[in-house]
Amino acid sequence: MEERLYLFRINILGILPEVWRRFTVPSDIPLDRLHDVIQIIMGWTDSHLHEFTISKKHYTEYPESKEDGLPCGKYRLGDLVKRKGSIISYLYDFGDSWEHELILEDSNYAGQELPVPVFCLEGKGACPPEDVGGINGYEEFCKVMKDPFHEDHNALTEWYGGNFDSTQFDPDETNWEILKYLRWSRKRLLAWDTD
Repeated sequence: MEERLYLFRINILGILPEVWRRFTVPSDIPLDRLHDVIQIIMGWTDSHLHEFTISKKHYTEYPESKEDGLPCGKYRLGDLVKRKGSIISYLYDFGDSWEHELILEDSNYAGQELPVPVFCLEGKGACPPEDVGGINGYEEFCKVMKDPFHEDHNALTEWYGGNFDSTQFDPDETNWEILKYLRWSRKRLLAWDTD
């Protein structure tokens, strides 16, 4: 039986110009693995907590941190979302509060032949740096980084580790990271431990 693929468009809410990606995943991917994919696709570093909201239910890695939280590793995407146009909310970093919207554009994607089922087709805009201070902090960061004469430019350039281009996005580079993730997370003949 052929693997059923979902085609999603994800964007970070509240940022202009918009930061977005279009990508595929298998419909049977668990939500904890979808989180891993989103981290790679968007360019985050998985340094903070996250939460999916689907049909007013909250799925997270640490369900005990939320009164009505459900463990995201126990649920598969295709069991929760089926219809084209369905929307999933994804919150990353409860401090900076990066809200993402995932729109299911195709629930049975059969486009071009893809080399792997998890694949970034296109996108636009660089991911904000971790711990930049949410939307307001990111806007200030971009303003300072564009102005080499700003009094904080050198300090922020050093903090970031170089220059920052908010328009930069390379789907090929992203897909190399996805390929590494798929390779490293594959099933093994022997378990890691002997228990």
